[in-house]
Amino acid sequence: MLETLLAPTGGDSLTLAHSLAILGAALALGLFISLVYIHTHKKQGYSAGFTLTMIMLPAIISVIILLIGNNVARAFSLAGAFSLIRFRSAPGEPKDIAYVLFTLATGLACGMGYIAYAALFAFILCSVMVLLHYTNFPNPKANAMQLKIIVPENLNFQGLFDDILNQYTDSWVMNRVKTKDFGTLFEVVYNINLKRSINQKAFFDELRCRNGNLNISLTSHQLEDKIYA
Repeated sequence: MLETLLAPTGGDSLTLAHSLAILGAALALGLFISLVYIHTHKKQGYSAGFTLTMIMLPAIISVIILLIGNNVARAFSLAGAFSLIRFRSAPGEPKDIAYVLFTLATGLACGMGYIAYAALFAFILCSVMVLLHYTNFPNPKANAMQLKIIVPENLNFQGLFDDILNQYTDSWVMNRVKTKDFGTLFEVVYNINLKRSINQKAFFDELRCRNGNLNISLTSHQLEDKIYA
């Protein structure tokens, strides 16, 4: 039985039972990867369509590999057909792209008949994903954020917020300045490392007193969420 699962599938040896086993294994592994993705993205949120795609993608790839078999002409025909397809969707995070490649590799392994190897690789890589999630390995220790402040043209933005930034941040640097609304406003952008123990409302209140209560936005590089005032 183990030798059957580890043996590659050729076009001549393809049977209905083996095809159903490959398809079932691809769907099961896709579901397993999808559950790991959901578990590691509870805080950030996730797209239901993307999780369904990760379930179906290994099965679709395995079916394509089964249809191709060892037929080179069939492989070129399918490649030409798929080159006509255009996918239009919002670009995801690099981690999402890694999950897509992960499911593609799983589908390829199942389609070639390496079901046990596909399951082994899926288990190892999912374990690595869960381990990295719980150890917070990729998350930066500093609370890096981007601060955008709108300043009226009658105020000199240079040094206007330095004392407030020194009080509420561990470090900061002015990134860029640009004009808005035909030069009537300035948008000043800072890259800051915000202190974790500070009161963000008090921080915003002091900034608003300096810029005449115009718009202020604080964007977290880590969580990609925004706070507006």
